[in-house]
Amino acid sequence: MRRKTRNFKQKTVQDNKTLTEVSDPESEKDGPTINERIQAVKRQYVCTECGKAFSQSANLTVHERIHTGEKPYKCKECGKAFSHSSNLVVHRRIHTGLKPYTCSECGKSFSGKSHLIRHQGIHSGEKTYECKECGKAFSRSSGLISHHRVHTGEKPYTCIECGKAFSRSSNLTQHQRMHKGKKVYKCKECGKTCVSNTKIMDHQRIHTGEKPYECDECGKAFILKKTLNEHQRLHRREKPYKCSECGKAFTSNRNLIDHQRVHTGEKPYKCNECGKTFRQTSQVILHLRTHTKEKPYKCSECGKAYRYSSQLIQHQRKHNEEKEMS
Repeated sequence: MRRKTRNFKQKTVQDNKTLTEVSDPESEKDGPTINERIQAVKRQYVCTECGKAFSQSANLTVHERIHTGEKPYKCKECGKAFSHSSNLVVHRRIHTGLKPYTCSECGKSFSGKSHLIRHQGIHSGEKTYECKECGKAFSRSSGLISHHRVHTGEKPYTCIECGKAFSRSSNLTQHQRMHKGKKVYKCKECGKTCVSNTKIMDHQRIHTGEKPYECDECGKAFILKKTLNEHQRLHRREKPYKCSECGKAFTSNRNLIDHQRVHTGEKPYKCNECGKTFRQTSQVILHLRTHTKEKPYKCSECGKAYRYSSQLIQHQRKHNEEKEMS
């Protein structure tokens, strides 16, 4: 028993000596450190396109699909393809209705974790990405990038079928449905077609007169939410869209684009009747009434009709003056 114990002790001492020799800093001077060896192992799979390195070959394979455009994971329901299997898993929940990620604040559920994280920014109120042009803040960097295009006028998403360009990829996707023959939504009143159900619902309010978006400040109502947002800037005296030529500022990007045609001389809107051109669509609509003889502005007092709202306002002043005189 004593002999065995003595041998065991000697072995332990020998092992400790070996360990000491391995971890001796003096012995590491000539070769790479342990950390350097770990990092070398971690980065042995390098992308030949961009130089990005990965610790696993599987991660490199997935990354390379960014360059090749390969999307091997296809949805059996709708045919949409993805470069990552995880993206396909999340996408399938659109068809199954599964929403496993629930917000602890309000109970709202989401199909993807990223959607939940985005949503939670509403509760936290955290908006760390601020636009230097107008001060508008966003909870995501992607939101700020998209917003910047409002100021720059950049439209990087171009339709390969007709050349029409868009500032957002989602707008291009909706537009492309028209070329691909996918489902379009048609207005029963005038026949206008839209690529999404929400857009046709917005359009139909022109016919129904419904204005569900009301200003808290003055009570004025609007057909579209974005028009209400533009209107509310008047109350805040906010004009984030500035002309680079003359410095004049506007509450909406649409008004800025219309104004910039004063400098460029561009008149893209043409009357089909006489060929006269205009800077704004609203000018064409007003002009067309000279051909159609349409007079949509009617006096509630006497029934007299006018082509322009300004003419009706002037006419109504006469009734008001008559009432004051009597």
